[in-house]
Amino acid sequence: MYCDFFGFSEKPFTITPNPYFVFLSTTHRETFARLLYGVDSHAGFIALMGEVGTGKTTMLRTLLSQLDPEKYSSALIFNPCMSGEQLLASICREYGIETPSAEQNRAGYIQQLNRYLIERNREGQTVVLVIDEAQNLEPEVLEQVRMISNLETERDKLIQIILAGQPELNGILRRHDLRQLNQRITVRCRLTAMSFDDTEQYVHHRLRISGSRIPEMFSRAALRRIYRFSHGIPRLINVVCEQALVMAWTREQLQVTSAIASEVIMELDGDDCRSGLWSRVFHYLFSGK
Repeated sequence: MYCDFFGFSEKPFTITPNPYFVFLSTTHRETFARLLYGVDSHAGFIALMGEVGTGKTTMLRTLLSQLDPEKYSSALIFNPCMSGEQLLASICREYGIETPSAEQNRAGYIQQLNRYLIERNREGQTVVLVIDEAQNLEPEVLEQVRMISNLETERDKLIQIILAGQPELNGILRRHDLRQLNQRITVRCRLTAMSFDDTEQYVHHRLRISGSRIPEMFSRAALRRIYRFSHGIPRLINVVCEQALVMAWTREQLQVTSAIASEVIMELDGDDCRSGLWSRVFHYLFSGK
């Protein structure tokens, strides 16, 4: 659509988590360093918490992409709305562990996983398990995760587990019946929103990665307006910037001004987007212009 107009090789503000676009703001850089420390020091349990849209999934995918496959064996569980046995089956599947039909039950999965972890440990590999959206796990499933962490040698943990989720996860972990799990979390990270300076650098970073060569594509006043609306939440920044570029494109303007940013934000706050921005987009696309 607008990529040719602005000279992009790809859209800069999609909301799909993509390590290619990762930008380590001050808060992201600190959190990333603590995650790496927790994994490298074999902390056992690590908790990553952050509000919706702060970039947790992107950071996790970036972390896993940075781990040397010769030294680490990793798996990402993204949809944890499942039973304890289903979670074990999913974990085994992600690690490529073949489980015979007769052993496709809780005890069988644990046995096969334990063998796998011992083999990786003998080979000098660190096994990393990341469970995203962990606030959706039922308490009994979280207890099953704790049981997985019991797979250890006399000297070391056989698996490093990262539980990532929204702030509600902290309240769940504080439940009395999950106190054993809560006590085992030795590294806790909290991902917060970005400052204005980081927001400005974030937008410029994504534009540059997408191939933009147009100076000041977003005016500073527009960036301030976007920051006030988004409060430095990356996902909200992406939504506003994407629609602002569409509006600038339909008007054949190479710069997103404060007026354009304000108009987009007003329509995002409204009840009917079709009456505003999208009606103009549809009109532009099908008018033969």
